[in-house]
Amino acid sequence: MLNPQKEVKPVKVHITKRRTENRPADVKSIERGVRELLAQKVSGTLLGIWLLVPEHLRLGTWDLLTTWTGDNSSGIEPRLALQMVHESALCTTGIRQTRSLCHQSFELANGLPYIATDEEVHYLLNEHCVDEAKQLQIKLALLRQSLGHYKSDVLAFDPHRIRTYSRRIMPKKKSRPNERSNSVLQTFFSLDVHTGQPLGFTIGSSGKTTTRASLELLEVMDMILPSNNVLLLADTEHESCGLIDHIIESDRYDILMPAARNEAVINTIKNLEYKRHWAGYATAETQYRHKESKHEFKLIGQRSGEKEEEYSYKPFISTGNHWKNKLELITENYPERWTIEEFFNFEGAMGWDRAATMNLNIRYGKLSLALIAQAANYQLKKKLPEPYRKWTAKHLADSILRGIDGDLRVKDDTIIATLYNVPESLNLKQSYEDLPNKLEREGINPKIPWLFDFKLDFRFK
Repeated sequence: MLNPQKEVKPVKVHITKRRTENRPADVKSIERGVRELLAQKVSGTLLGIWLLVPEHLRLGTWDLLTTWTGDNSSGIEPRLALQMVHESALCTTGIRQTRSLCHQSFELANGLPYIATDEEVHYLLNEHCVDEAKQLQIKLALLRQSLGHYKSDVLAFDPHRIRTYSRRIMPKKKSRPNERSNSVLQTFFSLDVHTGQPLGFTIGSSGKTTTRASLELLEVMDMILPSNNVLLLADTEHESCGLIDHIIESDRYDILMPAARNEAVINTIKNLEYKRHWAGYATAETQYRHKESKHEFKLIGQRSGEKEEEYSYKPFISTGNHWKNKLELITENYPERWTIEEFFNFEGAMGWDRAATMNLNIRYGKLSLALIAQAANYQLKKKLPEPYRKWTAKHLADSILRGIDGDLRVKDDTIIATLYNVPESLNLKQSYEDLPNKLEREGINPKIPWLFDFKLDFRFK
């Protein structure tokens, strides 16, 4: 469990001791390799990934990665981490699988003259513990909050199962009763329902209950959210006496979720006095307490049907009294919970739809780095016209990040990225041409630390 009063200090790792033969092992060699490639000029089809570089400067990605890796001197480990961030942005399981991509601008965007091996990436992730990944999530969320990525005091709180192909022996689960059981990685996400942006996640296991995982996620939220009175929209899976009692006692959150349709609950809401709102729809409420609960909560009954023999009932659990009336809660607020399902449908290809290993250090690190990629993508999409902002992560990767031809060259202290045949309807020229001056007007240093203080500018032809 996290201690809000004490920040976990990253452990310094030494990836250089395990590097592949003939690979540069110090930052001076890395710099020479990068400058040599830039001097020769580079052409390729991955120039679109360079559009994320200014978004990383705005987001503070380099500081996040150097803090997480604990590498403030050589800068090699943060560059390896940046490669994983960009792999997530490209929605690929591992760009290293396609060696033809080497020397075609992708590796240079990471500040490296080569594409890191699977072994290097494995050692980097494995050397950092779960608490360090949680601290990375918290710092990222605080930065995103300062940039206005979160606008709401209503959060979706949802479990998300990721299919895993790990060969470890583990309990298998079903997503639906009629489906075959599969090995899955159980995650728990929190997301702002108004902007659709994630705040953080935890990972469950066979030894960790939904209640315990949810309480861990609430500890992370405590360090991120600036105020009280936050409404959590959850699923029936979160219904437990421990979680409900914690929320009531915290006086910081309220929760709204469907109650389990057991006999005691259904009999209770059937006997309530209902208020009819429109044809076939009525609501009622009462105070209720589970046998094991310390506190009472509000049990809201939803009745559908016009004739008594056709009535069907659905119960909801609600805590707190400062939120809207019961009708607005279940007809306006609760449907916003599906924002988190849209997030997984649109952004799942960035790494939330697959899990190759159940090593928790690797999984937490990989998924936390994917949050950085998603944040950079979000800032890029905000610069696109309205229809393109609704592209899925896979569509954005295929159409822009890896779908644009171009070349790189150096002029004085600036890397010039020339992009060819970019559709004018994307309005990229307006946002990215004359980039150093634009960044300075925003109060952002245009020098790129992982590219040895080069600046970046774009040309569109």
